[in-house]
Amino acid sequence: MAQFPIKRTIERIPGGMMIVPLLIGSLVATFLPDTPKFFGSFTNALFTGALPILAVFYVCMGASINIKATPYLLKKGGTLLATKVGIAVLIGIVLGHFLGEQPISSGLFAGISTLAVVAAMNDTNGGLYMALMGQYGRSEDVGAYSVMSLESGPFLTMVTLGIAGLSAFPWPTLVGSILPLALGMLLGNLDRDMRDFLAKAVPVMIPFFALALGASLDLHNVWQAGLLGLGMGVAVVVLTGIPLFFADRLTGGTGVAGVAAATTAGNAAAVPALIAAANPVYAEAAKSATILVAACVVVTAILAPLLTAAVAKRVQQRSPNVVPEAEIEPQKLEALR
Repeated sequence: MAQFPIKRTIERIPGGMMIVPLLIGSLVATFLPDTPKFFGSFTNALFTGALPILAVFYVCMGASINIKATPYLLKKGGTLLATKVGIAVLIGIVLGHFLGEQPISSGLFAGISTLAVVAAMNDTNGGLYMALMGQYGRSEDVGAYSVMSLESGPFLTMVTLGIAGLSAFPWPTLVGSILPLALGMLLGNLDRDMRDFLAKAVPVMIPFFALALGASLDLHNVWQAGLLGLGMGVAVVVLTGIPLFFADRLTGGTGVAGVAAATTAGNAAAVPALIAAANPVYAEAAKSATILVAACVVVTAILAPLLTAAVAKRVQQRSPNVVPEAEIEPQKLEALR
């Protein structure tokens, strides 16, 4: 039987495993909105079951986090994590003061909300970061993402919105948002075989929850949101990239790791829907926020590698003795897992 390079084609698109299913779901929701309900059963569940899939996703994500990180990984990853979340908090406070919980309703910036900006800035594209560090950084810097992956999920965004003075979340909701990740961490650190087993499922889950998220979006608003998303993506790289660059330098790095972390994770597009499910006051903002964050995934996935390569080249010119690694040594990578 003839084979078609479906996976390779999708992966050529930045954030393709998130973006393509999201678009397919959006097309169904826009032009064939009643189709999932018509077939019902598992077909309807596939288009409406984003939250259960995400719950499993965060358990598997948590299992991949090794709490026995070395001091270097804790220092590097912790500094980058604190810097990126700190920037999101500061910007969230400013936007929260002017916008509140609701999105801008009209004009050039219609659809922008505090939720959209915070969700786009809070979560780093781990796969892209590790790939860039493998090419331009040190193998030890790859392992720093084991700490930074604590950004995953809606917990930090909920906390950020609360700090910004917006509608807060009751403590059971806050705890419930991080329990799946914590459960996965417990399982993965008690049993390395469980870590290996569950961690393999992380990339598999992404297209499925992306499809369900897309099925809740109307493409009639995508064009304007996409243009705003372009601007937001540039803002994420600039507003988080500059502080991350200097934070990386302060921990003894070259700044390359900081620039590589100035991205938006694919699964961050799921956060607005999770926030709205936890607190309906954000329901209106979540509609446009999902599209805006998805656009940021693509934009940052294009810009960050270009800037990382430029910074790495400049570092190499200034310090010829610093030799970037062409690849991660398998034994070192295994030690960091």
